[in-house]
Amino acid sequence: MNEFILTLKQEIIEALNLEDMRPEEIDEHAPLFGDGLGLDSIDALELIVLMERNYGIKLKDPAQGREIFRSVQTMAEYIQANRTK
Repeated sequence: MNEFILTLKQEIIEALNLEDMRPEEIDEHAPLFGDGLGLDSIDALELIVLMERNYGIKLKDPAQGREIFRSVQTMAEYIQANRTK
């Protein structure tokens, strides 16, 4: 799982154009929105696209996103449990 989390962090950096950030600088338990990484609603859409494109996961209920995108850890766990690619 640790290797997957590192890969996911790199994908998030690329998808959100966080050029100044390295994967090891992102705490996988910190919130992605608000006080943690400080993402916004546009970033949430990018994360949805990333999951769909890279892992074949389509969110049926957008309200799920709030729980799935709570942290890199929760996102990784969701992808591992639901990936189709």
